[in-house]
Amino acid sequence: MPHLFAYGTLQQEAVQLSTFGHLLSGEDDCLAGYILAQEPIHDPAVIATSGHAVHPIAKHTGSPHHHIPGTVFEVSEAELLRADHYEMSAYRRVEVTLESGRSAWVYVEA
Repeated sequence: MPHLFAYGTLQQEAVQLSTFGHLLSGEDDCLAGYILAQEPIHDPAVIATSGHAVHPIAKHTGSPHHHIPGTVFEVSEAELLRADHYEMSAYRRVEVTLESGRSAWVYVEA
């Protein structure tokens, strides 16, 4: 099963229930080489689901001094597709190695 690293709204219960139909169980982990920035959201459905008109977005720096804490979830391929639908065009899904050594998908700046 694939892993999905979440550092923003995908960690919220309401977003998980709306996107996946159930709550996900995960573990703390960290993404190195990225910093958080803010991304304005214009889709009313996404804003209604998350409760925020601005979402965090991971920007690659490559610096080993930059880290983003978050949660890694085990998800199905179908759930990954649902997450793709939730995320906006400002994001793209990439595969990374987390600080734990685990491989995971994460949404970063497009």
